[in-house]
Amino acid sequence: MSFDLAALQRAVAQHGRVARVVIAAVAGSSPREVGAAMLVWEGGQSGTIGGGALEYRAAAEALIRPGLSKHALGPDLGQCCGGSVTLLTEHFDSDSVAALGGQPVIARGPGLRPLAVQRLLDRARARGDVPRPQLLQNWMIEPLTTRDQPLWIWGAGHVGRALVDVLSPLPDLSITWVDTAPERFPEAPPENVRILPTADPARAVAIAPREARHLILTYSHEIDLSLCHALLGHGFGFAGLIGSDTKWARFRTRLRSLGHSDAEIARICCPIGRKSLGKHPHAIAVGVAAQILSLETDRIGATWQTHSSASGA
Repeated sequence: MSFDLAALQRAVAQHGRVARVVIAAVAGSSPREVGAAMLVWEGGQSGTIGGGALEYRAAAEALIRPGLSKHALGPDLGQCCGGSVTLLTEHFDSDSVAALGGQPVIARGPGLRPLAVQRLLDRARARGDVPRPQLLQNWMIEPLTTRDQPLWIWGAGHVGRALVDVLSPLPDLSITWVDTAPERFPEAPPENVRILPTADPARAVAIAPREARHLILTYSHEIDLSLCHALLGHGFGFAGLIGSDTKWARFRTRLRSLGHSDAEIARICCPIGRKSLGKHPHAIAVGVAAQILSLETDRIGATWQTHSSASGA
């Protein structure tokens, strides 16, 4: 998890005074992890710290009681988790949000900055270490959301729309959504999704980052094939193609005839999703999202393990 400054900026611009509630520390079992956050304003909220009684109380008090608060989930709230959660509630307006800009790691707390916090920030600046969200000597530390994982979704049909619905709220994904004409997209796509209409989608592959992940699910098998061909020549971090085993067998034959080796072709994942969930667009989207989330979880775990080893933690 990380500090989604863009979401906070949008909320403040639309609603004025906004409270941000973040899980600062956890002991035992908890409905969400440290760094999970929600925004609360007069008459509404977004995000979640786990739902249930904890979130209900935190939302009701968010605009009234800023600061740190500790909640025993069982005795105080009647929840079954059995642990305790420390929440940090902060109030923001346009001035305080503007003051957060330009910081890769947002650290705040009472009094002078502790030496342990300063050392963590120095490592982040000097070596690019990404710290985990944490409460350190009553100072809350959160890396800034960067949406640094490019995901390209090719196709704005039923499955493409379902995928954008499911994946666009995730804070670390930078989504580019491609189809052949502007009218194929919804009238109001998510604000954080870049729309790219192009008559020849395969030509757009050239501008995709080479480490990007791709989900191919257009209305045309010929477009799908041309995208697979272009991606194999361009490079990618992950590529998934919607379709049956029969479709993929035919695609493999055609891709071989275009000069790609079996090892190269095998890097494309087809079919995507989980057959057991069914063929409803949102069922497919749930299965595909699980694949993407697994890739992201593995990446974050490897990054934090590398940084922890380098810092001697």
